[in-house]
Amino acid sequence: MPFFLSRLLARISLLTSWGTPIAVTVFVFLTSWPLMALAEPDGSELVEPANYWWYFVVTAATVGYGDLSPASPAGHVVGAYVIVGGIAALTTVFTKLASLLEKARGQRMQGAIRVNLSGHTVLLGYLPGRTERVVPELRAEDGSGIVLGTWDDVATHPMPGEPVEFVRGDLTDAGVLRRAGVDRAARILVDVRDDNEALAVTLAVDHLNRDAHTVVTLRDMERSSLLGYVGERIRPVQWHTPRMITEELQSPGITEVYAELMTHGGANTYSVTLPETAGPVLVDTCRTALGRNHGATLLAARTGDHLLVNPDWQEELPPGSTLYYVSATPLTPTEIAHTLARAR
Repeated sequence: MPFFLSRLLARISLLTSWGTPIAVTVFVFLTSWPLMALAEPDGSELVEPANYWWYFVVTAATVGYGDLSPASPAGHVVGAYVIVGGIAALTTVFTKLASLLEKARGQRMQGAIRVNLSGHTVLLGYLPGRTERVVPELRAEDGSGIVLGTWDDVATHPMPGEPVEFVRGDLTDAGVLRRAGVDRAARILVDVRDDNEALAVTLAVDHLNRDAHTVVTLRDMERSSLLGYVGERIRPVQWHTPRMITEELQSPGITEVYAELMTHGGANTYSVTLPETAGPVLVDTCRTALGRNHGATLLAARTGDHLLVNPDWQEELPPGSTLYYVSATPLTPTEIAHTLARAR
């Protein structure tokens, strides 16, 4: 039984090869032409070399224009033979095409492909739920293509419905990273299972591509100093802030700005209530006055239940509104009132 199964599989493999339709077509052509010459009456235009090849092509392809056709019953039989041979050849072609498409789909789903992209974004690491949040945000701001690279424990494409290429393997292996196009990527996000993995993967990434903007998520930000030994352009981001991760990928250095805003020693963020004595004031007037007199930058304002981030310059702020601003020192409502009075 194993012998017969092996022979059957060998026959199936033969039938799905590209040489099979060619062999069938040549065999049918070489055998049908002399048979047609014997079957048709003397002087038939059908069997002339300039005509028969055309008749064979349209008949084998089951098109049948009807401009040439056998006249004798025996010729009809030969014509049927040509049709059957053509169908057999086309069947093997379609079988081979279907096999190739299925194989390509299987390779894509299993992460065995080699990505042919440049200037794209590579996301290394998959964490269920979290990655599904990050990828749509990246897609909304990046039209150059996204590649998701995962470890071998992710057996199939975890996001088959998304236009994201999938590569699976050891993320510290140069061959796997090249299949993901890391060496040609413009942006790389290392978002793996723990900080030790993050450092190892980052080291492998840096070996292949030292020009890409690389963002690494860390649980313990104290380890960010270790990334400095790998490369100065590598940006560590707190693992718990997915939105900041995508912002850093799209706008290099933005996390450093956030960090400065949240630390003391330089400019800091404050809030103050717009006093009643100031009356209604335009955002334009408020921004200009605060900037010129106090070196402060207005970030947002709250009017009642509405928070206006980066409010329109022509927005009118009523008394009692809360102003949120960046400044070296906090401002009092009295200072705000005097500043706005001088600006009018």
